[in-house]
This record gives sequence, C-alpha cells and structure tokens, in this order.
Amino acid sequence: MTNWLRKGLLSVSALLVAFSVAPLTAEPVAPAWMDEPEQAAGERRIVAIGDLHGDHAAFRAIVEAAGLVDGNGAWIGGYSILVQTGDVPDRGPDTLLILRDLMRLQGEAALTGGAVIPLIGNHEAMNVVGDLRYVHEGEYAAFRTDGSERARRQFYRDNQDLIERAYRRMQADLSEDQIRRLWLRNTPLGGAELMDAFGPDGEIGRWLARNRAVALIDGTLFAHGGVSELYSQLPITEINSRVATAIVRRDNGSESILFDPMGPLWYRGYFLRGSGDDLSLLPPEEAQPEVDLVLAAYGADRMVVGHTPSLGGIRILLDGRLIGIDTGISAHYGGVRSYLEISGDTVVAHVVGEGNP
Repeated sequence: MTNWLRKGLLSVSALLVAFSVAPLTAEPVAPAWMDEPEQAAGERRIVAIGDLHGDHAAFRAIVEAAGLVDGNGAWIGGYSILVQTGDVPDRGPDTLLILRDLMRLQGEAALTGGAVIPLIGNHEAMNVVGDLRYVHEGEYAAFRTDGSERARRQFYRDNQDLIERAYRRMQADLSEDQIRRLWLRNTPLGGAELMDAFGPDGEIGRWLARNRAVALIDGTLFAHGGVSELYSQLPITEINSRVATAIVRRDNGSESILFDPMGPLWYRGYFLRGSGDDLSLLPPEEAQPEVDLVLAAYGADRMVVGHTPSLGGIRILLDGRLIGIDTGISAHYGGVRSYLEISGDTVVAHVVGEGNP
C-alpha cells in the first residue's frame, strides 16, 4: 500500500464531501442579519482581532486586555463592537473553545447594546467542506466522547458508498475491506463528530452560515483576505449571501466563492504578488489604486484584513487605508498577540503582553 494512501485522510474527507455537495439549484440562504444595515448606527469603539488558529488562551488574553470580557470571560464591553476576522480553526488545539466563546459572547454583547461579529475565513471554509489537512489532534480530542468509536463506525456505514468511491479514485483496485480498514485508521476518534458539527445541520455549520464574510462598520470595511476589485462590483449583502449559500451546500467546486483566490476568504493581492511557490511581497504603494477603488465602491475609509501574516505586529499602511491584523497570534506561529482599536478617526494597534509563550 503506498505511503500517500495511508495518509489519505487529508484528501478523502474533501473527496467525500465533494460527492455530497447539494445541487446548485438550492435556494440561496437569507441569514437573519440580511435585513440589518451594513453600516452601524453611530460611531462606537471597535476592537478587531485577526487569525486565532485554535489558541484559546491567546484569545482570552486579548479580549480581556481590550476590556471586552472579565476574568471569567463574560462580556463587559458595553456598546463596543468586537470583530474577529476569521481563521479560528486549525493549527492549534482549542478551536471549539473559541467558537463556543464567540457564540456565547454574541448573545451577551447584544444584551448591552454591543456586538460580536465573527467573519468567515478560508480555514472555516476548509473545515466545512471536509478539508482537514490542518486540523490539530487536540481539535479531534475536543469532539471525542465515549461514543466516538460507535459514531465513527456509523459515519462509515452511512457514507460507505461515497467513501469507497473516494478511495478508489486514488487507487482503483482496493477491496471493500481494505477501504474500511484504511478509513478507520485514517479517521481519528472525534473526526466523525467534527465533520458533522461543521456540516450544514451541525452546530458550527449552522452558525457559520449566519455569519458574514464582509462587514462595513462606521466606515471600516472588514474581510478575512480582503475585498478585491473584482468582488467590489457586488453589494456586500450579495457577497455574504453567496458565501452563506456555499457553506450550506458545502460547495468546494472550482467556481465556489469559498475557494476563489480573488474572493474575500483567500485574497492576498494587497500584500503579495505571484502565485503558488512564486510569491513575492507587493510594495504597499502598488496596492493603493486597487485599495482606493474598493473603498470608494463602498464609501469606506479603510479596509482591515487578516489572512496574510506579519509576525512582527499589525501593519498600518497607505496612511491607514489598509490594515493587516494577522500577526501570528496562535502559539503555532509564535507571533505577537495583538488587537486593533478604532474609535472614530483614531486607529491604534495594541500588543498584549510579550507575545506568545
């Protein structure tokens, strides 16, 4: 048996979901926020946090330092707005803890007139479609229960035909028994529950479909990767509706907005040029024409994005019109714990403590 096949979990999960994508005639999703104005009513303090990648301790340290939660993690931010720009999952062990915090804080903040706005990043999308390449063992463990062995076997029985087809796309002569043993070996306990949770009927999948990919708040445009010139031709509500619908369908096709390199979850064109292994840094002044065009399209003053890391700290570029807040917060990257604070026209980058331990 070839070595790549023994490690087939990475691609088999994605192949499995590829077979089970809902038909493209499904009705578009209309999340609850679709009737709300994109622009917040009046200027309020905004705290923006970049990619967290499974580091719950870092998340708690940041929101506590920002005065949004108390020592027990309860909301004390009043009218403040917390924006988390996506990529909560993968790389670290505590994705589920962060997601549960964000879900809870959404409700607590709303009770005091505040808001918690978690955006969708490319790693949320990858988990939705079953691309588990970067899932940390601790993330599987978080879903593991005394019934996980039974759940794993039941998942196999429920999806046996799809799994066999996926494996045979990699090696055509595999027997039914070989596929079953390989799949059980390659799927950690807790994996079935994780895939179910991120599915369209799961706790996390349903929640993600109600969140946004792009938000415009008091003149600041937020996205995980960035809004490209191509996508700026669409209203924000249309972008968000397309992302939500793709999440419900688990759409990992070549035309999916969830995986479009020009789309809001993956775009890196403000910081890098080239593609694949041929990437180089883009001088900020070369990004300015596109930034100006996109901001003008939405009547925004600045764009705040994550996705493209800068381990040295938050980057405030082009006189504050472009801000990158992915600072490698997770211990996996060893960057700095940081958050961006926006109050009216005042923008301040904060570092929490001495960075990652």
